[in-house]
Amino acid sequence: MSAPPLDTRVPAVLLRIDRNPFHHGTLGAVRSLGRAGVETHVVADGTASPVAASRYLTAVHEPPAPGAPDEEIARVLAEVAARIARPAVLVPLDDASALATARLRTRLAPAFRLPALPGPLAERVADKAELAALCTGLNIPHPTTLVPGSAAEAGRAAWRLGLPVVAKWSRPWLLPAGSGLRSTTVVRSAQQARELYGRGAEAGSPLLLQEFLPPGPGLDWFCHGHTTRDGTRHGGGTGRKLLSWPRGAGLTAVGEWAPNPALDELTGRLVEALGYRGVLDLDFRRHDRTGAYHLLDFNPRPGAQFRLFADGAGLDVVRALHLDLTDRPLPPPRPRPGRRFLVENYAPLTALRPSRTSRELAWYAADDRAPARALWLQWPRRLTRRLRPAAPVPADPDGPRPHIIRQPSPPTDERASRP
Repeated sequence: MSAPPLDTRVPAVLLRIDRNPFHHGTLGAVRSLGRAGVETHVVADGTASPVAASRYLTAVHEPPAPGAPDEEIARVLAEVAARIARPAVLVPLDDASALATARLRTRLAPAFRLPALPGPLAERVADKAELAALCTGLNIPHPTTLVPGSAAEAGRAAWRLGLPVVAKWSRPWLLPAGSGLRSTTVVRSAQQARELYGRGAEAGSPLLLQEFLPPGPGLDWFCHGHTTRDGTRHGGGTGRKLLSWPRGAGLTAVGEWAPNPALDELTGRLVEALGYRGVLDLDFRRHDRTGAYHLLDFNPRPGAQFRLFADGAGLDVVRALHLDLTDRPLPPPRPRPGRRFLVENYAPLTALRPSRTSRELAWYAADDRAPARALWLQWPRRLTRRLRPAAPVPADPDGPRPHIIRQPSPPTDERASRP
């Protein structure tokens, strides 16, 4: 399998503002670009992250604080740009980063290359209430959604939708750390809905209540892709969740590449109607009675499981973004249906079982073993002492200490990373 020829003269900067040292999508992006010979920098909480042990990481830089204003984010990125001293492709990896960089795109140029989105589109699709309105206007299936204006209305809305209902904060990236508030909660009583509404000021965005679509085998799907400047989608596909964490509602612990023409057509119609450009990650749930695919989330960035869709030409959405923004041709797609992606710390028993299909592990790679070792040293402490900071990544011969700038490793045949 030959990788697409990326322009290795142009470095990449991966930005993540949220404090999640165990974000496996960041490691996937580091490996994807680093294996292609691209100098790869991470602006994130790398000191206590297993990602910092990767041999494909060039440098870790201190990120802006969660909730930082645009001025602070621009200042941090300007300092990173000054250290790199040449234009770089900027890859946001969480909602806060994606929205800030979309707002700051003109100011960040020419130090950074970013896709051009029309107006405030990134914020509109990421905002749960705005997304519901967009889906209604475009006739895209979406769970019935109500935005209560008071605690009493929240209680009545819960009864109207039929308990249980799903409660979501419209802008979950604004939730303060340590508040105990979750972006999504299954509400089982009107009183619970009223109490949750009362925490709106603390949450920083309105509460919305949504029809509950029951989870079940084969019902949870996602679609990834990158839309180039000419409107063509590359580097992704449709997949289904085989296992989520937490079960029934959460991130993809085990996913499978599963072609789904109906879902692909629905995504294409949405992207064309919005004029969306750049990387996208859409979450769907199929209604168990009607069979319709309901759009639950539109993430204007790579999803954590994006490496599931690394195709036979070595293309994924992060590489597609780099190729597009450096004016390089994108290879024709070479789908790999049946390929699986597995996150070991959320599905350890599945990871231990042998697989007859092609699969990629989120943390372990034969050509980059240090992050997996660091993960298993730190993960038990994470589970038992979640409120305490994680221990620093130990020194390892396969991966240098964080915050040290070094030359990127030469390109590696990706077959070595597949167990």
